[in-house]
Amino acid sequence: MPHLIIECSANVVSQTSTQQLMNTVYAAAESTKLFTPGDIKVRIRPFETYRLAEGQDSFLHVFGYIMQGRTDEQKKQLSEVVVTALNQLIPDTTFISMNVMEFEKANYFNKGMINS
Repeated sequence: MPHLIIECSANVVSQTSTQQLMNTVYAAAESTKLFTPGDIKVRIRPFETYRLAEGQDSFLHVFGYIMQGRTDEQKKQLSEVVVTALNQLIPDTTFISMNVMEFEKANYFNKGMINS
């Protein structure tokens, strides 16, 4: 169920492919065993226009949205595993980061829940 949304500067994509970036995030998230296999969703938004501080030219940030119920330690583990994997893939990227936010079960609904 997790949604992992990659936002990055377009020059990051020139270091590798969008598919490789998504595959790396997917495999890292899957390796944590926090999610049901096959439930992970990854997408990417490269930005042509952005501004960073002087001397900094690239960034990648993963926004993780997961169903509530994981501990802070599990969420931190997810971030650490994903950022470490990305750093191995694109070590010249100035900023690589991730944060994890939770969906609340009380107000989450999807197509599979219709008439259930």
